[in-house]
Amino acid sequence: MLTSILPAVKKALMVSVMVLTVAVNYCFKYKFDEQDWLLWANKCLAQSYDPSTDTKLKKWELLITPESFLRFRKTYAKGKQEYYSFSLHKLNDVDYIGNTNTGTLELKTEADDIIVQTRNDRKGDVDSMTTELNIPLKNMPAERLDSLQEALKFFKDKEL
Repeated sequence: MLTSILPAVKKALMVSVMVLTVAVNYCFKYKFDEQDWLLWANKCLAQSYDPSTDTKLKKWELLITPESFLRFRKTYAKGKQEYYSFSLHKLNDVDYIGNTNTGTLELKTEADDIIVQTRNDRKGDVDSMTTELNIPLKNMPAERLDSLQEALKFFKDKEL
């Protein structure tokens, strides 16, 4: 009797495996494409940026572009603006100093590849270059930080 049931069980198992394989392939995306990384990185930065570290800050913009540029603009209450921009292809090192609740993301380049522009400042407008951009963050668990670092690496390695 067992030998007559065995072929039916075998067939049912094979059908189940095939159905499961199809469901996994169509329901779950197991590899991010460029658009996924862009959306995730920008969402992560927008949700994690901590503007409370700069009490005079009126508004801010922090984003990664499809062309692999990181752009960061801060506008203060009296109209002063600070603008930072660099190609992620020039990114040399990423560090995070802090804990899950609050910290600083340190983005470093080997040479002076980060553009720094200051506008509407009492001391005058200044254009300069630097090797490090520090971004204050909040609510950054290790898994989220690892994922953000993967996104930055994706855009660093992306072909021009």
